[in-house]
Amino acid sequence: MPHTMNTVPFCSDDIPLFLKLAAAENWLAEPWEFEFLHSVFSQGCFTARADDGETKGFVTSLQHERSGWIGNLIVAEEFRGMGIGANLFSSALNTLRSAGVETFWLTASKSGQRLYEKFGFKNIDTIIRWSGQGRQRHTGHDRQESSESLTDLMAGIDFKAWGDRRDLLLATISKRGRVVPGTSGFSVIQTCRDAVQFGPFSALDGSAADHIFNAAIASVPLETRVYIDAPASNHSAVRLFSRRGMQIHGNTELMYAGKKPDYHPELIYGLATMGSCG
Repeated sequence: MPHTMNTVPFCSDDIPLFLKLAAAENWLAEPWEFEFLHSVFSQGCFTARADDGETKGFVTSLQHERSGWIGNLIVAEEFRGMGIGANLFSSALNTLRSAGVETFWLTASKSGQRLYEKFGFKNIDTIIRWSGQGRQRHTGHDRQESSESLTDLMAGIDFKAWGDRRDLLLATISKRGRVVPGTSGFSVIQTCRDAVQFGPFSALDGSAADHIFNAAIASVPLETRVYIDAPASNHSAVRLFSRRGMQIHGNTELMYAGKKPDYHPELIYGLATMGSCG
């Protein structure tokens, strides 16, 4: 007899199973992300659980000021096609809507795009995943600035890029990662399994982005894998990463629903997370 499937709040004990499902899909996911999402917007994170207690799927979401992100929608392979993903997604979307969110964001794989379109999401860009290697040949000293000046710089440029304040996400990532500052931009180097991610990575112009990228890549040990998720419509980013020998490692679709965002991809050289928070 089949078990009833219930959509219930995501709890911290669910994180190991989510990471197991994510690893089976070759997702780049780290425990900190789910601990962060659960701690700041737990009401928007859900689990699909059978009445026998077995967990079958997950979704997370995050509210900023006027916008929100839905991410990490995953259902165990043997339970796909049963409407579980749609129920999880609907729960997250309705929670963000009830919280007053006006613009809803997500990144979609080809397989997930049709589901999101049913909920009114539209393509606004393509996110390219770039892959390369570190180039550090000797240990140096990273230039540091006060956390307050970095926070102001990061929040200001990020607001221009996305049209919303995302200060809590930026502050959390800058604490766990290493910030590479520039005069008109910044990047954060985050650990990601046995690799690193550059992101968030924003700059007001291509020259600033070039200097930040060179400083960041030169600080990563040789042969360490580097990932960057960047908008395809940022042509300066495409030229920069191509010139520096980065390779395209895949892509997803950036989608939104609700109020059209004041989105400026020319300022975005790297997203903050690998798909779940933008």
